[in-house]
Amino acid sequence: RIQFTPDLMPADVIGTNIMTTDDLGKYRFEFRQGPIFTQLLLADEINRATPKTQSALLETMQEGTVTTGGTTYRLEQPFFVLATQNPIEQEGTFPLPEAQLDRFMFKVVVPFLNREELNEVVNRTILKQRHEAVPVLDGARILQLRVILEHVVVSDPMRDYACRLVLATHPDSAYATERVKKFLRFGASPRAAQALIRAARVRALSQGRAHVSFQDVRYFAAEVLQHRALLNYDGQAENISLRELIDEVIAKLPTEG
Repeated sequence: RIQFTPDLMPADVIGTNIMTTDDLGKYRFEFRQGPIFTQLLLADEINRATPKTQSALLETMQEGTVTTGGTTYRLEQPFFVLATQNPIEQEGTFPLPEAQLDRFMFKVVVPFLNREELNEVVNRTILKQRHEAVPVLDGARILQLRVILEHVVVSDPMRDYACRLVLATHPDSAYATERVKKFLRFGASPRAAQALIRAARVRALSQGRAHVSFQDVRYFAAEVLQHRALLNYDGQAENISLRELIDEVIAKLPTEG
């Protein structure tokens, strides 16, 4: 877990080269790995750090590597980044760069706790009621499942439907709705189409099927697309909900193009 703060620097995340001496007293530079050298990284309150520090995660999230001092280090797989962010209207926050947002597969909006959930938080943290987390998967099993996912069939109509969903978020596209044309500045990127297919494969496999359906593509479409589209001035002025726009796109796009 890394607590992101305004004074956090990129070197605090990926590591830094320090000068050390060997047994003979000669000086040399030695790389000290930062907390990013792990398998499950929690970037807590990521938008409290500056965009420069946020961007330290770009190479790692895309390539699974860290390059510093002319040397590239490959992280142990599976590698996964989970981030939380404060509401953007709070003081002391910085918007995430579009390139950074695009590397997150999902954006999940977590509402405030209900009565039952809030009681459970108090029980576990203040009243110290014992709770044991039961392991479900380990790293080796996740890598095995990734290989199995490669064999989940994605037919041409399913692939094309995912691509049309992405195109429907672009205001200049023939698939865009009137509200998309009116309120969106930019649509989702090609990574969104890749993420839709990956998520659809996981959904199909979890349901015991070896092929992807239209419902599989739609199931996580909002989580995949809502952080990759940008509102224009009119959309921001009218406080348009991106989630509602994406839901409208999903509902109106026909399965046959």
